[in-house]
Amino acid sequence: MSDLHYIVREPKVALENPSLLILLHGYGSNEQDLFSFAEELPDNLLIVSAQAPLSMGFGGYAWYSINFDDKNGKFSDLKEAKESIDKIAIFIDEIKKKYNTNSEKTFLLGFSQGAILSYSLSFFYPNKIQHVIALSGYINTELLPENISTAITTDYYCSHGSVDQVLPVEWARNSKPFLDKLGFENVYSEYNVGHGVAPQNFYSFKNWIEERL
Repeated sequence: MSDLHYIVREPKVALENPSLLILLHGYGSNEQDLFSFAEELPDNLLIVSAQAPLSMGFGGYAWYSINFDDKNGKFSDLKEAKESIDKIAIFIDEIKKKYNTNSEKTFLLGFSQGAILSYSLSFFYPNKIQHVIALSGYINTELLPENISTAITTDYYCSHGSVDQVLPVEWARNSKPFLDKLGFENVYSEYNVGHGVAPQNFYSFKNWIEERL
């Protein structure tokens, strides 16, 4: 069992096997955060927003700890990150089964820490998800399997704020060449915002999702 707390928006139309969109929030946030997108997204999607397992107090949660020290600056707890990836993978299977979703149409949308894990999960669990929407995140090369499967058919929508002061845009810019080199279909865009999602960015990934439903 994954034991992840979550909230759901069922499809607004009756469907036997709905397409599934899972939302993974960022560091220090919670499952309500990205759920605000749900009302604006396609009616035929089952939308599930998961809450990260590590409580930070004051209603904030994290998928893994980010530690700060004088010598190394900040560094991520990779063991916790991998544990969360495994939990999310089990969670996806549980949701697919519980709601009888279309196993060929699973979307994973992550913001910031959630985006970092979305990328990694797609490499550790080839083709468990068909589509990744990675907002304001990057590919953490320390969070990859030894060999990335060439059989992965997942495609990627990647976007970032050009003035992001939390995760430098340079880190995000590495995602496209990384995915291109592997031969994975991807798009990358930047918006004139900080660590957040601009309205144009929202409409852009909404279109990207609609084209794949």
